[in-house]
Amino acid sequence: MAVHKVGAVMVVGGGVAGIQAALDLADGGFKVYLVDEAPALGGKVPQLSRTFPTNECSLCSFSPQLARITRHPNLEVLVGTRVEGVTGDPGRFRVSLRHSPRGVAAEACKGCGDCAAVCPVEVPDAFNMGFGTRKAIYQPYSQAYPRAYVLDPEHCIECTLCVEACPTGAVTLGAPEEASQVEVGAVILCPGCEVFDPSPLKNLGYGLLPDVVTNLELERLLSAAGPFGGRLARPSDGAPPRSIAWIQCVGSRNRTLGREYCSTVCCMAALKGAVTALEQAEGPLDTVVFYQEMRTPGKGFDRYRQRAERKGVELRCAGVDTVRPCDGGLEVRYAGVDGPGWQVFDMVVLSAGIGPGPGAAALARRLGVDLDRYGFCPPAAPGGTTTSRPGLFVAGTFAGPKDIAAAVIEAGAAAAEAGALLAGARGAAGREEQPVPERDVREERPRVGVVVCRCGTNISGAVDVSAVVEAAGRLEGVALTLEMIHACAPDSLDRLVKTVREHGLNRLVVAACSPRSHRSLFQNVLRDAGVNGALCEMANIREHCAWVHRKPEAATAKACRLVSMAVAKALLLEPVPYVTVPVLPAALVVGAGPSGLSAALGLAEQGFEVHLVDKKEAPGGAYRGVAEERRPGTGPVRSLAEQVVRHPLVRFYPENEPAAVEGHIGRFVTRLRGGQVIHHGAVVLATGAREARPDSHLYGEHAAVITLSEAERESPGAGAGDTTVFIQCVGSRDARRPWCSRACCRRSLALALEMKTAHPQRDIYVLFRDITVSGSDERLYSEARARGIIFVRYRPGEEPRVTAAGGRVAVEVADPVLGCNLRIDADRVILAAATEASADSRALAHLFKVPTDQDGFFLQAHTTLRPVDFSAAGVFMCGDAAGPKNLFESLLEGRAVAARCAAILGRGSVTAPGVYARVTPEKCAACLGCVRVCPFNVPVIAGNISWIEPVQCQGCGICVAECPNAAIHLIGYRKEQLLSQVRAGLAGGSGEVGA
Repeated sequence: MAVHKVGAVMVVGGGVAGIQAALDLADGGFKVYLVDEAPALGGKVPQLSRTFPTNECSLCSFSPQLARITRHPNLEVLVGTRVEGVTGDPGRFRVSLRHSPRGVAAEACKGCGDCAAVCPVEVPDAFNMGFGTRKAIYQPYSQAYPRAYVLDPEHCIECTLCVEACPTGAVTLGAPEEASQVEVGAVILCPGCEVFDPSPLKNLGYGLLPDVVTNLELERLLSAAGPFGGRLARPSDGAPPRSIAWIQCVGSRNRTLGREYCSTVCCMAALKGAVTALEQAEGPLDTVVFYQEMRTPGKGFDRYRQRAERKGVELRCAGVDTVRPCDGGLEVRYAGVDGPGWQVFDMVVLSAGIGPGPGAAALARRLGVDLDRYGFCPPAAPGGTTTSRPGLFVAGTFAGPKDIAAAVIEAGAAAAEAGALLAGARGAAGREEQPVPERDVREERPRVGVVVCRCGTNISGAVDVSAVVEAAGRLEGVALTLEMIHACAPDSLDRLVKTVREHGLNRLVVAACSPRSHRSLFQNVLRDAGVNGALCEMANIREHCAWVHRKPEAATAKACRLVSMAVAKALLLEPVPYVTVPVLPAALVVGAGPSGLSAALGLAEQGFEVHLVDKKEAPGGAYRGVAEERRPGTGPVRSLAEQVVRHPLVRFYPENEPAAVEGHIGRFVTRLRGGQVIHHGAVVLATGAREARPDSHLYGEHAAVITLSEAERESPGAGAGDTTVFIQCVGSRDARRPWCSRACCRRSLALALEMKTAHPQRDIYVLFRDITVSGSDERLYSEARARGIIFVRYRPGEEPRVTAAGGRVAVEVADPVLGCNLRIDADRVILAAATEASADSRALAHLFKVPTDQDGFFLQAHTTLRPVDFSAAGVFMCGDAAGPKNLFESLLEGRAVAARCAAILGRGSVTAPGVYARVTPEKCAACLGCVRVCPFNVPVIAGNISWIEPVQCQGCGICVAECPNAAIHLIGYRKEQLLSQVRAGLAGGSGEVGA
């Protein structure tokens, strides 16, 4: 019997993965219930001080996602809610929920804090990891959503003081739990992770010595919103530390604890912590990281490691035995390649591993999904997100350890698979956002509202925000000024909408952080208040002021001047009409390797037409011609290729490539080399990468030396002999290619184990710098050592040398453990050659006007939160073209891209961004100047007048500068608007401090 599918999805878990999955589905037209047992959304991300590899403030980059969640018409947030059970079949489930009483009515709470002020109960502040206290009625964190306070029933003594103090009557004691049920078509599980508690490891002193902390506790100590306000201090006495040690793999890679897996994030977290500590230290600081393997395989990660070392972070390959108190601080005893030693530090940071959350096992039992022996919920098939129960999907750290970018990608993949399951029900339960009728303000006198954000202490730590607010109030045209702790918080945005309406404001100036990430939030505030979004201006007083000044008076004066400039421009801003165009519901996928195939199938299964183009005669990419037993995953790729080619919505163009492209998000036109013309609404670039040809180790000179890819195409008996040597990082992690090729170690381990199985007597050596495997792949490393495969570490600058020895080769390497040179006479040497960007990627980047990074790989809009997006709207990337990755990561990226594309292709129309160039027809001489200089090929001559398509325009302004007759202007950047800013800046502004 056919199931009538429900066009709604439940996402369980409100961390970064849950939020991404919810947004992708909601944007795609599905109704989404976002459920979390916690009283506020965010998961672990709000507790982080910064995120790697960009070192951004975690909340500043994450807050736009939170804001979108709270304002999306297709999203319903249910915090304090536990999933009790799921019944039904894929496509139509009934989910039973239990809602814990919050104790405070969210819609009535004003966030004033009067209740907490009178509460007599203090308990350790869990958000700040026990550093400081909170009340029994509290706000989860400063930018939490919902921002309403929550009552802690475990510690509340029911004194009723909070009830009496609440000015709105929002507090209620003793409310019972409630139950409800909802119908959904699919469920995505993203309940997150927990950090390992090192207390049982008494030798490391955690819980006994106050200055021994975990990596997450250090995040709170370094945070501007933390217990020390961003000042680096020891917990024991508040004094600035002079030395800090990091100890890696605490609660990870440990068989005794039953936690053999690698936690994936700890190495980069330690490097980030050390770099941040150096930047925030008040004086000289020694930083040492004790590690076994320094694993930096992500995009930009190895460069980050190099930068950390240049800043003074010492990486010491050693295992730590004990941490104990001494007169000078904390004595760390260790054993490394140079023998045992000890050193005294002021603080010790334990890089505690991550594991499933405390409720994960119970949740799995209630929902009927299988867990692995560590308590994670791995996908039923690698490279997918389906659990052991059809219709239930998994993403984020519940599936296994991963960083934020990987969690975001997996969440997108889960959204795509859920969307494919419910393809016929898209839009059935969701609803279109209804725009607020816009007020015509063209004849009104400017009434500017100025909002100055404290950004926790990011701004207020250097700028006297109250003085800036006072100065702004004296500026011409300013009708209202506001000071906010976090202007981008969801409740702050709601307050701003109400303020604009109540005070009749028709301009908004926000003095806060970067307009690149936050302008759209405040433009939406105006739209929701019925005012054109183009009447918003921002002053960046964080990056351009607070973060680059150490003198508060000078920083405050500069902030006043920046606000004065923004107000001067705001007075001359004009409403801009919204331009919308219909969307063509088809996608172009360039590249038929694993990620391109995954994207194509993900889109086709959701009901969209796909045009798949590849230069080769058959799909499969690097996995074509490789047997399954030689490279795990080849079988699934072959099956995937067959599914794609047979799918009725996929058209495959072999031995072809794009030759020309024009258009914009929603309406592209691409001409192929073969002459075919394709009309499509989105683009996916999945052109892969290539194995670099080694120019060392006798490669190409001796038949015994081959690359890893070549070895994978041989049979296990090839190169018969007694000894095989693998050499890792050949051409990677050096000056020429300063990145890790990510997949090589796993592939080498898998191949070495296969060889050992086929020939148990064969001697196999792996010469390595760091064995970089993550998550459960650590088992390959353990198994290889257990089966007698010999691992020899070599240091940078001491790479192995390969010389000819007749029909064999001799490999010489300096062994730092033995302290001598080893000579290995080998029958076969296998080089793990670097993965580098392909020439195809560079050519396509030029054709589609998208950026590449300094290494030639595609450049993401945001490496952490938008890892498959280009900055150009409607164009996406996946697979090795964005940077080296393994097969299963590529498959997930393809699915994630399918979710992002589906959100565009399924919406019906797209709207032009707020900044685009406009031509004044009376002034245009059709000189073709704009046509020649535009890097995006947007201007065209129509009827002897230049025409610039608003949706396609990227707002760079080059055509404005080129036009000899000043016939082109950029919306929001007219000459008179810019001159008004300059005059205000040079004048200092009448609102300057001291004026």
